[in-house]
Formats: sequence, structure tokens, C-alpha cells
Amino acid sequence: MVNIEIDGIPLKVDSAKMIIQAADEAGIDIPRFCYHKNLSIVANCRMCLVEVDKARKALPACATPVAEGMKVFTQSETALAAQRGVMEFLLINHPLDCPICDQGGECELQDLSLGYGSGISRFSEKKRVVKDKDIGPLVQTDMTRCIHCTRCVRFGQEIAGIKELGATGRGEHMEIGTYVEHSLASELSGNIIDICPVGALTSKPFRYKARAWEMTSHPSIAMHDAVGSSVEIHTRQNDVMRVVARDNESVNQSWISDRDRFSYLGLKHPDRLLHPMIKQNGEWQTTDWQTALEFAVEGIKHVKTKNGADQIAGLISPTATLEEAYLFQKWLRNFGSQNIDHRLRQQDFSDAGQEQFSPICLAEVEDCDAIVLLGCNVRSEAPLLAHRIRQSAYAGGLVSDINFFKTDLLMPTDRQGVVNTA
Repeated sequence: MVNIEIDGIPLKVDSAKMIIQAADEAGIDIPRFCYHKNLSIVANCRMCLVEVDKARKALPACATPVAEGMKVFTQSETALAAQRGVMEFLLINHPLDCPICDQGGECELQDLSLGYGSGISRFSEKKRVVKDKDIGPLVQTDMTRCIHCTRCVRFGQEIAGIKELGATGRGEHMEIGTYVEHSLASELSGNIIDICPVGALTSKPFRYKARAWEMTSHPSIAMHDAVGSSVEIHTRQNDVMRVVARDNESVNQSWISDRDRFSYLGLKHPDRLLHPMIKQNGEWQTTDWQTALEFAVEGIKHVKTKNGADQIAGLISPTATLEEAYLFQKWLRNFGSQNIDHRLRQQDFSDAGQEQFSPICLAEVEDCDAIVLLGCNVRSEAPLLAHRIRQSAYAGGLVSDINFFKTDLLMPTDRQGVVNTA
């Protein structure tokens, strides 16, 4: 631990931390674009320049480690002049299209330009224009707005495990793209929408649907990733408009799977079943809820009368809420049946009474020395768990995969074995 001062506030912080991390913990705001707490540090936007006592010039807060006795000034004339200069350079080529940009109202560049930007531009030359890339049905690109923070590039390489996006060119001719045009293949690709600080990468299904200030945010839990990731559901007039990640370092950090991000589209899908149906004379007939429930109850009563309550069983989804599970078991036990379970995919229950493995927190997976994957495709079945395993592999953990088929786990593996069932 070292003793430092930020804007005259004495702090005791870990010597391994950077200035921006110490400031965030103390609630001191430092502007930034390229820095993200869950990604590597590159210090290429320079927006976080601050004044450090005895330093000859302003230093990037995200890449400057704290030191004993360090004095940092985030609001001094030197720091503000440096930040305003960086903002002026960033706005040189940025288009003035906030009214038609989907990021409007929640854009980091928009917010910071209000505080650090000049009201009048000194740039009179032509702005650059970058051709948009088609990177699939989920992410919309407007690359003329890109400020080269490289968050999306680092996310693919460090979190998703596949470097799908990269940079070509130098200076203002630098462009972010996929090298060879193709769709993003990662199960976590939608997260680049959240981490993009401008409107260069936005949600294609959500495009031009609503503004941030028109929607109400509801904290919730993800239904499709098997780990209970924290999400926020944004609604407008009782319609679900989009789903975004909610920070939870112990579970999903800042990420969610694409299934959880875009599955809300199924709410209004034309194939969705909107009304209860019962089968009569071999054909499905649409009916009302009361009739459908009475039909189900009579069917269960008939089975009970004919074969006894022991022949009635109920299976409920493990993703159902506690309230739903409670009501379901209460309803089924009212018929006299105790055959209730949520293990939909388990076939062998011979070891049900034996001691189970001790559960561990999801964050602890990253610290495991060895991990064995048995008969699962963790990348598609549980993308957030795969991310944690991937971080363990990057840190030197040994990951072994035993499966019926070979899969690309997008992580270093010690061994991959394919079992021949023939």
C-alpha cells in the first residue's frame, strides 16, 4: 500500500493500481474513452491526462502507476488544457449527427464534449468518411463515428477469445474492421455494443426504435446463460425495447451472452404462442385460459382416478422463479403426487443421495489450476462460464476437454480427447 493525494484528498491504495483505478475507488471522476476496467490498458485515447507533481507534462491516468507520495491534480489548468486539447482532436473527424445517432443520450463522447469541448471548431478541412462494414445481423456499424479507442478489438481478443475485429492503417486513416468481411461468430459479440463509447457500434435490432430517456430500466436476471447474469431490461410503454448488461463483478462482470441480449425479440415473434390451445379430435384448438386450465385439471384427475396419484409427475424448468416453483409444487402435491423435479436433462439418479461437489463462486473459476470439461460444449451452452474458464487458461490453468466431438473452445487447452462411441 502507498500513500497518495488526488485533488488534495489523501488516499491509501494498492501499489499495483493505476491512477485512474485509485480515483474510481475514491469516487473522483477522470474522463476516459479507451480505458475499461475489465480490459487491458492501452492508453491510446489520452483523454485521461492528469497533472502529476514533479512530472514535466500531463500523464495518462490509466497507464501511470501510483507511487509513494504522489500528488495528482485532475482539475488543474494543466490537466484541463490537455483534456480539452485531446477532445478537440477527437472532434476533428467526428460527424455532427447526434440527432440521428442511436447512441444519442447515452454517448460518452457527447457527454464529455459538453464539459471539455469547444463551442466553435477551428478545423475547416474536409472530415474523413469511412465505409460501413457488414458484420452480421446483430451489430450495426457506422465507422465514420469511430474514435479508435480499440475497446472492441481488445474485447474480442481478451474476453471472447477470438480476434474478430482489428485495426488497419495509421493515424486518421486507421479503420476498425474484420479484415476479411464476415459476420461476428462469438457468443458474446453483442457486448461490443455496450463498450463502444460512441455510435460506431450499435444494436441492429434496436436501431431507431427508442431513445435512452424514453425508456424505463428494470434490473433482472438473465434466463439463458445458466449462471444468473445481471441484466437490465429497458421498456417503453410496457414494451421490452432491449436488454443490456448490468455490472456484477462476482457473476458476469460487465458482459452478457448474445442469447440474453437479443432473446427479447421472441416476445413479438410471429411464431410465438400467444393463447392457450387444447387438442380436440386430433387438432389443436385456440381457447381461453379458464377452459384450458379446467381441461388440464380434468385430465390429471382422470389419470389419478384410473392409475393413482403415483402415476402423476411434474417437471419444471430450473430457470423458473422461486415463486413459480413454489406454486407448481403446491398445486401438484394437492393431487397427492410427490413426483416433482427440475433436473430435465439428467437420466441417472443412482448417486442422488451421495455427497455432491462443493459449489464455488463463478469468479473463483479463474483461479483454478486445472479444469476438466466432460461431454459439454461450454462455449455455446454457458458462454459466461466459458469466459471464466478462458481467463483461467490465459493465466496458466490447464483446461482439458473430453467430448464426443471436437469443438473450438477459443482458449488454450492442455488436452482435447474425442470419445469414439462406435
